[in-house]
Amino acid sequence: MAEFDRNVAVHGGTGARAQVIDQGLREYMLRVYNYMASGLALTGIVAYLGYRSDFYASIAGSPLIWVVMLAPLGVVFYLSAKIHSMSFSSAQTWFWVYAGLVGLSLSGIFYVYSGVSITRVFFITAGMFGAVSLYGYTTKRDLTGFGSFLFMGLIGVVIASVVNIFLASSALHFAISVIGVLVFTGLTAYDTQKIKEIYAESDGHEVAGKKSIMGALALYLDFLNLFLMMLRLMGGNRE
Repeated sequence: MAEFDRNVAVHGGTGARAQVIDQGLREYMLRVYNYMASGLALTGIVAYLGYRSDFYASIAGSPLIWVVMLAPLGVVFYLSAKIHSMSFSSAQTWFWVYAGLVGLSLSGIFYVYSGVSITRVFFITAGMFGAVSLYGYTTKRDLTGFGSFLFMGLIGVVIASVVNIFLASSALHFAISVIGVLVFTGLTAYDTQKIKEIYAESDGHEVAGKKSIMGALALYLDFLNLFLMMLRLMGGNRE
């Protein structure tokens, strides 16, 4: 009888703890997705305002365009390097700054693609992203082994894109876009699973908050790059 009582206590306690972790994980992932969605919304608004105000067009032929293009890269490196030492509120601020700067740098897509095609590709990308991220969240398969493979693919896409600036090959452009879609689709599932696993390592509200910011940043970059690759494949040019 005592053994029965002990088993009930042990299994009952384990089940209760699992429910607490499950609820905490859901809230954590919801926070990550909310930050990501808010960042994308800010990026879209700034990009459109940069286009409508002709600010982007006014600096397109000046050295200032390089500042606009490179500033997001500097911010993401700074945020990644300093995230452990900065406060949660500072991490939030830098995340919004980054999203706004990316939006300004992307204003140029409105001069290249029609608004209808941008909207269509955005919703297609959102559907793909949602399905793949859900897979990464729910799958029991360990995706860690794909990380190095996907990173190598990402490096290949970057190098090929730089080379194609000089070659201007339409065939290479198409190949880069297709491979890019595959790479960022895989990274979406991989990063989602990784963010889920990182939750278990969080120690305290402040740390969990900063990790949710970095998780949102990873998924934001996956979505944004997937969108841009899809836009290169499916976007209709402005007439």
